[in-house]
Amino acid sequence: MVYVAHLSLTDFRSYASLELGLEPGVTAFVGPNGQGKTNLVEALGYVATQSSHRVANDAPLVRKGATRAIVRCAVHRDDRRALVELEINPGRANRARLNRSPVSRARDVVGLLRTVLFAPEDLALSKGDPSERRRFLDDLLVSRAPRFAGVRADYDRVLKQRGALLRTAAQARRGGRSVRRQESDTAFNAAGAGDVLSTLEVWDAHLARHGAELLRARLELIEALRPLVAGAYAALAPASAPATLAYRSTLSTGGDGDEGGSEGEFAGERGSFDTQTLSTDLGKTLEERLRERLLEVRSAELERGVTLVGPHRDDLLLGLGDLPARGYASHGESWSFALALRLAAYELLRADGGDPVLILDDVFAELDSQRRRRLAEFVAPAEQVLITAAVPDDVPRELIGARFDVAEGSVTRVR
Repeated sequence: MVYVAHLSLTDFRSYASLELGLEPGVTAFVGPNGQGKTNLVEALGYVATQSSHRVANDAPLVRKGATRAIVRCAVHRDDRRALVELEINPGRANRARLNRSPVSRARDVVGLLRTVLFAPEDLALSKGDPSERRRFLDDLLVSRAPRFAGVRADYDRVLKQRGALLRTAAQARRGGRSVRRQESDTAFNAAGAGDVLSTLEVWDAHLARHGAELLRARLELIEALRPLVAGAYAALAPASAPATLAYRSTLSTGGDGDEGGSEGEFAGERGSFDTQTLSTDLGKTLEERLRERLLEVRSAELERGVTLVGPHRDDLLLGLGDLPARGYASHGESWSFALALRLAAYELLRADGGDPVLILDDVFAELDSQRRRRLAEFVAPAEQVLITAAVPDDVPRELIGARFDVAEGSVTRVR
């Protein structure tokens, strides 16, 4: 059995200090909006993924007036207990401790706690930008295999460095300063272009290597998710067209690698491929194909100053029958698809060994009675379920358990 036994917060969000004991089964945090319920489950999600489902950077996680926040979490796994501590330092490197001993990198504690979080923001998985779906895939990759936290970090580092070089080159082409501090386009083209191109080749190699590893992992993940998503969606929305998944990669799109796609691209599955297609087409590896595509779009990249090819511009395509979910799904179908993705992630993590902690952050208030009941039936058997709700009636009968009232920064157990 895997569950969180204790949560301790110092200067995290609205909590100057908090000590909270937890237990297996269902626990509901109930109270009006704005009282700190979501802050509790956000802290646990941060321990699991080292990112927030609400904000893109760490600064809002630190209580106003404080310089850092600390989250401590005691995780029970069978007969073993691990104490994970994260020190959140906005603008500086975070620090971590495991069983009170420092670890070299904060991401080294990723994987000790695995969570699947349902939240109102999940609607963006169906209706939002590709970045939301990329994040879903990559967070799940890290939950299944924590080493991918390093792969993501390496890819992001290379992407940032390569992007800075391209921006410099683009400015120089428009008459700005070149990498050799020369003023004119002519000087850049004669003396600076060779330096830029040779440096780009080095970054191309790094981008292709890390990008190919991330891309292959995403494709394999989608293959595993596909039947689980289809099954969960059919249960949540039995009258709807079947749910499908596909992957659109900049390895296969035409033009200069822009994000987005047309209806025709989805319906005809142009630009969407499976693992075997992308890895064996023309007998080339993913790394080789990435390097080729980078060469193909180099002129456009130098003109625009951005990296146009790579996993950072790919998309997970969600379909209902032959149509894309985005733009065609009803509000209820969009919610069902988002829930199906989370339920599939939960099933996949369970199959890997050990139940993840399920977190349902104010999600039942967003659902109609039918979807509320079906979601509750899905998650009720989990080893630990944490729920936030504005009023007790928002918690389905199938999920009755321990309850804490949350008001004005106080978390009180209801006996």
